[in-house]
Amino acid sequence: MVPGVVRPRESSRRPSLRSTVMSAAPTPGNRIAVVTGASSGIGAAGARKLAEAGYRVVLTARRKDRIEALAAELTEAGHSVTAYPLDVTDRAAVDEFATAFQKIAVLVNNAGGALGADPVASSSPDDWRQMYETNVIGTLNITQALLPALTASGDGTVVVISSTAGLATYEGGAGYVAAKHGEHVLAETLRLEIVGTPVRVIEIAPGMVKTDEFALTRFRGDTEKAAKVYAGVAEPLTAEDVADTVAWAVTRPSHVNVDLLVLRPRAQASNTKVHREL
Repeated sequence: MVPGVVRPRESSRRPSLRSTVMSAAPTPGNRIAVVTGASSGIGAAGARKLAEAGYRVVLTARRKDRIEALAAELTEAGHSVTAYPLDVTDRAAVDEFATAFQKIAVLVNNAGGALGADPVASSSPDDWRQMYETNVIGTLNITQALLPALTASGDGTVVVISSTAGLATYEGGAGYVAAKHGEHVLAETLRLEIVGTPVRVIEIAPGMVKTDEFALTRFRGDTEKAAKVYAGVAEPLTAEDVADTVAWAVTRPSHVNVDLLVLRPRAQASNTKVHREL
């Protein structure tokens, strides 16, 4: 077995992290960070940064092979990392996952994504439903399930990776915009509701980020359409740029809460104003 990788059992039961994680105490160098959507892009980059910062990182995503490979890579580099295949829209699976933990320092809600770029009049309700389930209900599921462990740590942080799409709209993106607005409101409301507890809520809203998969997934594998998103933009943000802000925000002193951090490439002034050198 590769160190740092939790392999599913042959039975239908989910893998247990109890033996490797549950006894962890919230002390420097031994604090647990759970990252959702850690199989690629911002999630994978964020997991790397948190591991480098000294956290014991738990990688979750649907793609088992991806997170196991990342866990093996980071373990080989001397970090404490485990992988746990998980679909955050599956509430029963999320609840079972949460039973492995008594205390967690950081939860990074990164699982999400966009489907399609059609106008409201012709967009697919199924796409809207899937985006809402992943971006909003997925974030709700894992946050609800792990909030007791975050509170028990005495110094917990919930990070929500939303989007500038959650702050302003644009044509051809209503389904994704609606989902990200929902996620933004979830973060804002949670912060209001748990004030006075030892848990802070940080929202990070990136603008144009060029990753290997986001636009390609949105356009269902159409490489030409995906490439047009970034055409002429000299330097869109990278996953590592966003990961840097995650690591920075969660390592601020406990009394400091970064409510909302918006980041865009210099070439992007808003969701609809982008400088392109064509």
